[in-house]
Amino acid sequence: MKNIMLTVAYDGSGYHGFAFQENIETVEGEIKKAVDLLTGVDTEIIGASRTDAGVHAYGNVVVFATESTIPPGRFAPALNNKLPEDIRIMKSEEVPLDFHPRKRLSEKTYEYHILNVKTMIPTKRKYTCHNSYPLDENRMNEAAQYLIGEYDFTSFCAAGSQAISHTRRIIGAGVIRHGDEITIRVTGNGFLYNMVRIIAGTLMEIGRGKGEPSDIIQIIEAKDRSTAGPTAPPQGLYLMNYRFFEEEKDH
Repeated sequence: MKNIMLTVAYDGSGYHGFAFQENIETVEGEIKKAVDLLTGVDTEIIGASRTDAGVHAYGNVVVFATESTIPPGRFAPALNNKLPEDIRIMKSEEVPLDFHPRKRLSEKTYEYHILNVKTMIPTKRKYTCHNSYPLDENRMNEAAQYLIGEYDFTSFCAAGSQAISHTRRIIGAGVIRHGDEITIRVTGNGFLYNMVRIIAGTLMEIGRGKGEPSDIIQIIEAKDRSTAGPTAPPQGLYLMNYRFFEEEKDH
């Protein structure tokens, strides 16, 4: 028996999110079908991050245990031959049998992409959030710096969260512009339900002149979802990568 970790990239436009659901097309469902077909057995797939419908990824992670004799590094090309073109295994490798991606300490990075033009470009509608108001990326970047640190991020958590604690640590945050596209990049040890999308919605409000960058301090301290900005749409969100550490999370 060996434990295989897959680094997965996908275009989430055509799926009802990442997590497996019976009789519904999901990213995890497609990966499971490909693994089952390749190995010939019903296989449990464990995903690291359950992204929402319409969200994309360059570096999500899944793990599965198998008795297959296929070398760990060969799973990637073999599975890519069985997966739809909008899902690709970027890397496959062996990890310890007790490795669980949601129980291991980790850092992950998200990006949120905004197309800041008057009229939406049709070919970018599934991959960026359109904002027709002029946005000041410098104000947005200044505001993002106030997110760095360990705080109770209740104000940036959507209703329906099942998290026991809303305390998370943001390690890095920044906003840059390349032409008409603005990118918000956030790295942390974990994120609450819709947290990055609420951060994006809040920063866009500040970028268009609604409030000051330092308002982020009061928003965090309020621990009240109504004090933050709107939840930005899913299509601008990308899970970029994971970094795992040896220790397991405390339970």
